[in-house]
Order: sequence, then structure tokens, then C-alpha cells
Amino acid sequence: MSTVRKTRKKVPMTKVDQAWLHMEKPTNLMMITGVMMFEKPVDIVKLKKVIKDRFMAYPRFRQKVVVNTTGTFWQDDADFDLDWHVRLSALPGKADKPALERFVSLLASTPLDQTKPLWQFHLVDKFDGGSALIMRIHHCYADGIALVQVLLSMTDSDDKPSKAKTLGKTWLKDDGQAVNERMGAIGRYMKMGEDLLGKGVDLYRDPSIASVVAKEGADIARELAFALSLSDDPETVLRGRLGVRKRVAWAPPIPLEDVKAISRVFDATVNDILMACMAGALRSYMIDRGEVVDGLTIRATVPVNLRPLEHAKKLGNHFGLVFLDLPVGEPHPVQRLLRVTECMTQLKQSRQAIVAFGLLATIGMLPPAVQQLALELFSRKATTVATNVPGPQMPLYMAGVKIKEQMFWVPQTGSIGLGVSILSYNGNVHFGLIADAKLIPDPDAVIKRFIPEFEKLLYIALMEDWGVKPEQSAQA
Repeated sequence: MSTVRKTRKKVPMTKVDQAWLHMEKPTNLMMITGVMMFEKPVDIVKLKKVIKDRFMAYPRFRQKVVVNTTGTFWQDDADFDLDWHVRLSALPGKADKPALERFVSLLASTPLDQTKPLWQFHLVDKFDGGSALIMRIHHCYADGIALVQVLLSMTDSDDKPSKAKTLGKTWLKDDGQAVNERMGAIGRYMKMGEDLLGKGVDLYRDPSIASVVAKEGADIARELAFALSLSDDPETVLRGRLGVRKRVAWAPPIPLEDVKAISRVFDATVNDILMACMAGALRSYMIDRGEVVDGLTIRATVPVNLRPLEHAKKLGNHFGLVFLDLPVGEPHPVQRLLRVTECMTQLKQSRQAIVAFGLLATIGMLPPAVQQLALELFSRKATTVATNVPGPQMPLYMAGVKIKEQMFWVPQTGSIGLGVSILSYNGNVHFGLIADAKLIPDPDAVIKRFIPEFEKLLYIALMEDWGVKPEQSAQA
């Protein structure tokens, strides 16, 4: 009697997701790492139920990556074991914040098992009167916006877990018509790139492609030429040969209303202010390390969402990158803010993000050796990756326990060894950093400078009496 072995279905991985998969190197693992801190202890059994019912509701997280001669695919893991992916851990000694930072650093430096679905949750018991949850998910599954939606689907607005309850999306700001227009353009550029590179279609025999080139090719060509013409970022203490260990740290939260008060005074966005504070913190750190920063500008690659909000829960990577100037050579905090605001305004009017998305798709089609060369050329143009995700401004609960604080870090690519993350949640702004241990062995030395830079802007705004009364801002 013969038995027929059931063939597990394979789903081709998109070209952009492949690009993120193949960016993985020992010096830069392509994981998105996050940590949540809870007010009370979290029960591991209840947590596993939430993960099984809500996280695993996305079939992709039951799939592993398969690479063979015919391509790169998602395939169901026949040996899937939830206990391997959700683990209970404990911190040594005092189990305090430095101990948690060291543990997160260790996990951020440890590759995920390529023979299994590329994600893990680590529940840290007995931390600061409650628990901490560390999440590691490979970037090839999804971008930050999608993963934030996935993680939010695991939470509730009160301490009574219920699958029937859904969180509103008013906290996530849409770019409106601009995003939808980008989506239409991206579809055309992706088709053009795949046709030309993958199928060898003759441009002149395809009217749809020819019309896109005729209408928008000049803009794309301009942005592409600009991206390729950018000089390499200067060699500083923040750049250099990378090791295989990461260090993470995060600052105490600051009130979001204080940041908004400053934004009104200087006619800048919340993101502008936070990026300017980051530039100030890096400036101070570099000076202490002996760096000459007079007139120096470094760049950050900043992810830009390119999907409408109704598609936010769909997995995959749908974002572009822009190069933001960080004027670390500017000594005055207000002038730094004005320069960051000006650069951000110019980037919003450009198509740089779309071009970067198209380049990532193109890179995903190239042979691995050529991919690494292209990614290295791209990464040499920036010193850091900087992300800012607006989170829900209300308390959230997971497995019946209130989330007190949360932070995440996106991976760096190529030769970039520094990542900065900003996340707003429940009326506060959380600032975190991940760095190569050889370049920045003391990330707390950068972190501790962030709040003083913010306080400088708040002080100047109040003292110069630019329309903000002291009682309008809580103390930072």
C-alpha cells in the first residue's frame, strides 16, 4: 500500500521582501526588535493564547523561508512549535533597566534560526514589578507600519481580552491623497522595473510602460540621479568597521504635549523637533569623543510609508527611504531645528521615497553578489537609520495587563552601524538607540543627551515668549 505525501504549498516572496532577506549579514541582522514593559506580571499561558489567537491569525507567521534554484518562497512549517517561538526568560542580578538593556542587546545580536519561521517572543519575568516582552521579527515579513498594526491586533483597550474588540485607527495619521497617488505611481514603476529587468520587454512595444516613462520618467530620472550622486557620508566616530554585537538603550519618556507645544512655536512638525534633538545629542556625543564637528552634516535614512491605511495590516514591505540631513555641526538648537525642517519640507515634495522603493525591488532581482555591492553603495551615503512611529495615545493591554512603555528598533543595512527609533504612546514620546558595540560601546552616553536637547528648545520657546505660556507646557 503506497502513501501519498502531501506537498506543502509554496508562495513566491516579493522582490522587495527578498531584498530585505538577502541584506542579512553577521554585522547587521535584518530583525525588527521591540520591547514592551508591563505594569504587572504577564502570565505565559495567557500570552501564548493571545499569540496563537491573534498573531498566528496571520498565516505568514506559520511559514518559513525556502530558497532554492527556482527562487525564494514562503512555505508552511510542518514542524511548527509555538513553545520554541515563545519563551520564558529571567534577568540576572537586580533585574533592572540596565539588565534588560543588556538582554535585549544580546537578542538583537543573535540570528534567528533560518530553518524555522523567523520570529520569536521572549517574556522576561519579574521586571520592575511586572514583566517585559521582547519581540524579534525578520524584516522580510513586513515593514514597521504593518508590524505595528500586527502587534496592536494583539492588544485591547482594557484589561478584559476579547477577540471581538477592535482598536480605532485614528492614532495613525494618513498622508491622504499623497499616499494614494504614490501607490498608483509605485505600481507603474514596479511593473516597469519587472518588465524591463525580468521579462526583457521592448519599451517601445509596450504602450503602458512607454506612457509612464514619457509622463514621469524625467522626475524619476532626476531623483535617481540625485540619489546616486550623493557623496558618501563623512568618516566619523559614528562610522567604521562593524562588529557582530549590538548595544541598545532607551531614554525615560517625555510628554508628547511638550513636544507639540514646541512644534507650534517654531512652526515645525513633531518629527522635525525629535530629529533635531537627535542631531543635538549626536553632536554632543561626537564632541566628547574628540570629533571635530564644525560645519559637519551627516545623513539619516528615514523610512516613508507608501501604503494607504486600509492596507496597513497587509504584510510585506511597502515603504521607501529618504536621506535626511542632520546638521550636527550647527551649535544653536533652534538653527538645527530650522535646518531639519527645511530639509524635511524639501523631501516631502520629492519622489525620493518612491525611487528608493523601486531600487529595493530592482536589487531584489539581482544576483546575491551584485545585491551586496548595490546595498553597500546605498548604505555608505548615510550614518544612521532613523524611524518615528506615531502610536496610539491611550493605554493598551496585552493578555489582560497594561503596557507601561514600549520601544522598537529597525535593522541597519550595509555599513550603517547606528539606528535611532522614536515611538509615541499614551501621551509620551519614547526615544531609543541601537548601535554597533565597536562604534558606540556606550549608547547610554548618547541617550542621556536627548532630553537635555529637548529641554533647550522648550526653554528657548518659553523665554522668548513666542506665544506659548508656561502653563501650556508640562515640565519635561
